[in-house]
Amino acid sequence: MSTLTDLLAEHTKLSGAAVDHLQLVVAEWQLLSDLSFADFLMWVPLDDREFLCVAQARPTTAPTAHPEDVVGSTTDVDEHPQLRRAVTEVRICREEDPRWHLGVPVRREAIPVRLGSEVIAVLSRNTNLAVPRVPSPLEISYLGSAADLCQMIADGTFPTTEPSPDVHTSPRVGDGLIRLDASGAVVFASPNALSAYHRMGHASDLIGVHLAPLTRSLIGDPFDATEVAQRIRLALDGQPSMRIEAESRRGAAVLFRALPLRPRGSAAGALVLCRDVTEVRRRDRALMSKDATIREIHHRVKNNLQTVAALLRLQSRRTSSEEAREALAESVRRVTSIALVHETLSMSVDERVDLDDVVDKVIPMMSDVAATESQVVVRREGPFGIVQAELATPLVMVLTELVQNAFEHAYAAGQRGEVVVHAERSAKWLDVVIADDGRGLPPGFSLERTDRLGLQIVRTLVESELRGSLSLRRRPRGGTEAVLRVPLRARR
Repeated sequence: MSTLTDLLAEHTKLSGAAVDHLQLVVAEWQLLSDLSFADFLMWVPLDDREFLCVAQARPTTAPTAHPEDVVGSTTDVDEHPQLRRAVTEVRICREEDPRWHLGVPVRREAIPVRLGSEVIAVLSRNTNLAVPRVPSPLEISYLGSAADLCQMIADGTFPTTEPSPDVHTSPRVGDGLIRLDASGAVVFASPNALSAYHRMGHASDLIGVHLAPLTRSLIGDPFDATEVAQRIRLALDGQPSMRIEAESRRGAAVLFRALPLRPRGSAAGALVLCRDVTEVRRRDRALMSKDATIREIHHRVKNNLQTVAALLRLQSRRTSSEEAREALAESVRRVTSIALVHETLSMSVDERVDLDDVVDKVIPMMSDVAATESQVVVRREGPFGIVQAELATPLVMVLTELVQNAFEHAYAAGQRGEVVVHAERSAKWLDVVIADDGRGLPPGFSLERTDRLGLQIVRTLVESELRGSLSLRRRPRGGTEAVLRVPLRARR
């Protein structure tokens, strides 16, 4: 299904400013839908008679009138005459009688979306009348607030572009809603809003209380207290505000957002949305503490491995046996490779490793070792990407062993050559080829029967840790290729 932007670009000639305004309306209209207990459809005119639906919203506070997807469908003035009337008369138009849709009685209203002096689209507010509703203070306040906001859309004063409303992370209608009159006194507070203020330390009812000074007295931080109170007052003066989070003196964390209500330019008070996020922030702090602990563990493991590598180097210098020195040097390389992975994890926030960064650190280290005996260079091609931590350590070990194997067995002392580490990544697999241009595999070579420690380590890691596959083969133009395939999907 095409997006709002795609549909507008394909079927209309609206300006960039008009498209941006319609996107702002769609970003805000879940609030309208919930307050109205109604579905909202956005229609744009294709010509004098036909309209195209480019977006749809369903209420979370009432049954939907449109269980089917309407986006992409068209209607004409015979089917929905209020759409054309809303465009030409620039006012909200309501059907006199409900109509039946899929066996459900639906009341439709058409709300012009105005930008400057131009009507750029029409909102159809469709209410499911199948469920009888008993008027209550909550419903009356919701519908009154929705009527004011819809009139502001028709006036062209809602939504505004400045400041950014942060609607995707703002409190919603069901989280807690407070209606203020023009003086800033509370005329309605939903049960969830009352609960949020009770958590903040206000034990009595909110009706009749001036909200800005009350909220200021409940918030612990003086700066946050002043900021929240100021944003409520600005909304009463007709200025919208971004969401803001504050913590009360009693430790309750609450999100606030204030919206002005100015239908036809007349001050009608403001809406304040609030949400108690105390438990959410408590869990966030616990996760941050746990994450910091895990990163500290990785940091200490890295330091310990570097200490082990340093001790092995000291031991190597004191050993007279050439074979022992080579074995210790290989151990240093393996320990250093693992340490690099833990160093990356100590700076990661989600237990994921950027393999390109690790491999680019390992390759120069291996090239330095190889330079003492040959003139072989190593080059990486293609992206390894980001992998889970559980794959990173065995994968880096396998790569370093295979490259080291090429250094040791593909070239004679002083011989020039090049080892290419080529990576290709798909949604499910990571394919790596380590290719050299050396002497090639010896006759009768078998990966399964080899007694080389490095290749035995590689086979064990590939089969038991990576659950992948590995093969060694001759290159057509000379040399050897090690072909590694590793599944990227999570293991169970």
